[in-house]
Amino acid sequence: MSRRLLAAAAASVLALTLVGATPAAAATPEAPDEDPVRSAEYWLEDYGIEKAWETTRGDGVRIAVIDTGIGRGPVEFEGAVVGGTDVSGIGTPDGRTPVGAVDSNHGSWVASLAAGRGTGPDTGMIGVAPEAELLSVSVGFGASATRSFTEQIAEAIRWSVDNGADVINMSLTTNVPDWDRSWDDAFLYAMENDVVVVVAAGNRGSGTTRVGAPATIPGVLTVAGVDPLGKASVEASTQGITIGVSAPSENLVGVSADGRLVLWNGTSGAAPIVAGIVALVRSAHPELDAANVINRIVETARPASGASAVPDPLYGYGLVDAAAAVSASVPTVAANPMGSLSEWIRIYRRAQSDPVPTRPVEPFEVAPLPPADVVDRAASPLLPSRETVIYGTLPLSVATATAILVALGVTAAVRRIRLASRAPSR
Repeated sequence: MSRRLLAAAAASVLALTLVGATPAAAATPEAPDEDPVRSAEYWLEDYGIEKAWETTRGDGVRIAVIDTGIGRGPVEFEGAVVGGTDVSGIGTPDGRTPVGAVDSNHGSWVASLAAGRGTGPDTGMIGVAPEAELLSVSVGFGASATRSFTEQIAEAIRWSVDNGADVINMSLTTNVPDWDRSWDDAFLYAMENDVVVVVAAGNRGSGTTRVGAPATIPGVLTVAGVDPLGKASVEASTQGITIGVSAPSENLVGVSADGRLVLWNGTSGAAPIVAGIVALVRSAHPELDAANVINRIVETARPASGASAVPDPLYGYGLVDAAAAVSASVPTVAANPMGSLSEWIRIYRRAQSDPVPTRPVEPFEVAPLPPADVVDRAASPLLPSRETVIYGTLPLSVATATAILVALGVTAAVRRIRLASRAPSR
């Protein structure tokens, strides 16, 4: 029975945890020709991982799993986990005690997909990069944690970088596009130290209709999910313009903290498959920086049959191809194809930055203003002006007085003449 048919026939559970799924017991076929666990991992053949193993199996690369913690017991993790820490305040210092009442196995499932060792050369659950090293960083979700989620993630990233991580896997989402400003420095710290950050896109089944942070942060490699036929998963994926590539997110095998095998769904599983492929690329091409590792992943992705564009909001650049990512000839680039976080911070955080304090201005003397020009005030047309008095009123007054005097003189003369012409009476 082919891996694809066996995995498709296995029971599928869609109740999601974080951005993963509630497990169901793995189905075991009767009288199998192959190990049932190994044969259920259909992605090993379908996505070029077995072909890539002819070149590398991830030796020399360290993957930090920021999640609920990687269990100590399973044989699949023997020799794989080389360090860890707890940032939740409720785990153990080595990060190996799973935290969370509901999702405590989630970190173990994720780690087994990335770098599980199997139980033998051809048996048991094996990860994509079975010779890579793992760091276990336990994070608490919800009310169980004693610290805020944003603080935990920022510390987890810094610890992972400081402890030699080449790849960081984050199978979690906040369901909102924005992120706390403390994440600016933390994610930038990882990118400036040449670490590839792989994150899950989230799932519709858990209420995520579009990608949320950290999948919206420029520079991270966001992974969407597809079913065994390579079609965008209806429940176990979501969409958004920041999606980089797609990988299987249905009928995934996982190893629980107690060694129990489960089948589960979600981009929580798609992300570590890609994180394992990143480890293969970094192992095969140690000379490449993080930007060129991501570029090889997206440039060699196979076109998705349901994609309408490249990149596509459902599939990103396409279905991840491990063999091509490891062996194909890909020109180098100078910038991360998933964007620049530092440039985003420069542009979009500027308006939110605190005002820069300014020096107090020392007092100085201001030169006196020149005297004001004399302004003729507007006068009423009913009042005499200087010109009307000189050229109008005075001459008129003189002429009037002269006329009056002349008239008085004439009157007096006429009166005297009349008096003189009368004869005296006898």
